Amino acid sequence: MCLTCGCDAEPSKVERIKEASSALRGTIAEDLANDSPTFDGANAQLLKFHGVYQQEDRDKRKEARKRGLDRHYQMMVRTRIPGGRVSPDGYLAHDRIADAWGNGTIRITTRQDFQLHGVLKGDLWSSLHAINEALMTSLGGCGDQVRNVMCCPAPIDDRLRADLQAALPRLVDGLTPTTKAYHQIWVDGEEVTDGAPEPDELYGTRYLPRKFKVGLAVEGDNCIDVYSNDLGLVAMRGDGGGLDGFTVLVGGGLGRTNNKPDTYPAVGRPLAFVATEHLVETARAVVAVQRDYGNRSDRRHARLKYLLAERGLPWFREQVQSRVPFELAPPRTLRWEPLDDHLGWHEQGDGRLFYGLFVENGRVQDDGESRLKTALRRLVEEHGPVLWMTAQQNLLISGVEPAGRTAVERLLTGHGVSLTEHVSQTVRNSMACPAVPTCGLAVAESERVLPALSRRIEGIVADLGLAEERISFRMTGCPNGCARPYLGDVGFVGTTLGKYDVFLGGDFLGTRLNSLFAHNVPIDEIPALLRGPLDAFAAERRPGEGFGDWCSRMGVGALRDRFQAEAATA
Repeated sequence: MCLTCGCDAEPSKVERIKEASSALRGTIAEDLANDSPTFDGANAQLLKFHGVYQQEDRDKRKEARKRGLDRHYQMMVRTRIPGGRVSPDGYLAHDRIADAWGNGTIRITTRQDFQLHGVLKGDLWSSLHAINEALMTSLGGCGDQVRNVMCCPAPIDDRLRADLQAALPRLVDGLTPTTKAYHQIWVDGEEVTDGAPEPDELYGTRYLPRKFKVGLAVEGDNCIDVYSNDLGLVAMRGDGGGLDGFTVLVGGGLGRTNNKPDTYPAVGRPLAFVATEHLVETARAVVAVQRDYGNRSDRRHARLKYLLAERGLPWFREQVQSRVPFELAPPRTLRWEPLDDHLGWHEQGDGRLFYGLFVENGRVQDDGESRLKTALRRLVEEHGPVLWMTAQQNLLISGVEPAGRTAVERLLTGHGVSLTEHVSQTVRNSMACPAVPTCGLAVAESERVLPALSRRIEGIVADLGLAEERISFRMTGCPNGCARPYLGDVGFVGTTLGKYDVFLGGDFLGTRLNSLFAHNVPIDEIPALLRGPLDAFAAERRPGEGFGDWCSRMGVGALRDRFQAEAATA
């Protein structure tokens, strides 16, 4: 019987694992002590709540099969970093952990986390213990709970952003599980219960039906793609310039499943406006409704967007209202300014500067002449800046004295790192998920093929006189949408090895979903496929109109009829 509504649907296997987990302990500690390179199935599920995915190096699968060896299993560790803010000590700790126990790289995610890849099971305890020694945590990095809370990372010294940064820790604390399992397993090993799992008022024993994403945006600045979150909170500016409360959006979520039309991406919808002092209560109430009514039998339909589609926004608002002691006000009208990716040099407002550094696909590594990882380590060691990760996988280097600007640039270029100013708009506005070889869900490449593809598109864009045009290109190796392809001007979604669905018509602001333009396109044919629409856009656009806006106005279906046959014969 369904644990949520009492219907005849059986709860999913994952639901049963959570229920029996003793507040996320399972037998992880015992599993850590054995010599197997993997965790058992139940523990592999519970590890996600601790910020760990059990994966394999798929590049080595074929060779292992030839030699009669087992698969090369490894772990991905995701550190939860609210708002993307990383202290110098926190950054250097991840640099050391990546070298000591990972594959030598750090991955900046589209949700302002760090990911460490290639960690072997035998090194997992050391890796997570070191993260905690740096006063950081991976609890909540993954799993059926509220994951990393995003927030606009621009370190601008004004009242609104200061108020928002003050509100962020309270929100994070209010949405973090209270289980002591994480501390017990990864920090000090001390038994902290008498055998009965400690209660969790928000999450209960089953946690949430599925992952739950929360993001904080600043009114006018949608750099975090707030509409993609289950719960989006837009900080509204008051008459005095400070924080005047939040417009609440619910039901965003971009994951879908190939060939399953009843799964789909969705953008958040306005629910209410709440005062700043009611932020945490409101967020917990929204999470509680999803906890109590979300689908626990079919994980493909377990996100909040499906609950809203089934029950409706008025019903959901009533449920949230019943859980809070104050009245939900009507949502305020939102306004958005042209998107600022916060790259390049900016004044912070306190006499200092910050520099937004483009990091292609978020991969911090030393690769040939470009030694980004070494450069950032030296930069942090010598200058001690606080780093901020953006939702586009880039880094903001904050607190730079004007006199130190040249030194920062010289250090980066001296290690072969391209300054943001020298990166084309096409490349600068592209991003990809990791996909193959580490992600077990990927059916196609992403991070490893987008650089070459974006540079082919870069040439076409330049030929058409569009080199300065801001067009977003986003790629994922499967339909789950980790790089938010369904919100881009152009989205590439892997369907099988070497082939992608191509989507057009999102907007650069991230407020509108795009539509399918072409199905199952070989990657080598994508540039020719896009040339027609790009050429027509250059000739037919209105003043100030973006590529995605033009595609939407023309109709993606009409563009499909107009250009696909032409591309096939080109």
